[in-house]
Amino acid sequence: MDLSTLKAAKGSVKQKRRLGRGAGSGWGGTAGRGHKGAQSRSGYKIKTGFEGGQMPLQRRVPKFGFRSPNRVFYSIINLDRLQSLSELIGSETITFDDFVAHGLIGKRDKIKILGGGELKGKVEVSANAFSKSAIEAIEAAGGKANQL
Repeated sequence: MDLSTLKAAKGSVKQKRRLGRGAGSGWGGTAGRGHKGAQSRSGYKIKTGFEGGQMPLQRRVPKFGFRSPNRVFYSIINLDRLQSLSELIGSETITFDDFVAHGLIGKRDKIKILGGGELKGKVEVSANAFSKSAIEAIEAAGGKANQL
């Protein structure tokens, strides 16, 4: 066997229908398009979403809500997570790079520190945003909240 003897499997390749080539072909006359109407004419193209006159799906289903293109999404980190990260690093200063290095956020994310959990030690944190309760808890523990 070599490349010159290769053939497609029997029955796998069908011949193209030669439409409008006389009555003897079986596809003469209307060439399989039926009689009259837009679909029988050349240049016919169905509009996207057209369902034969029935109310299309995109118009039947109601619109819902709104998403502002200017909204800023934050990755949320609570105080208890800060505490465990501080212990893991062995440092009182936590920077943006520490969050990224330990897989808590992606390098393009923004961070918001929330007041969930408890902070036992003094920690200096740098983040994009803080909740009021988080700032109070960090400062009560003797730490500092630096906004990026």
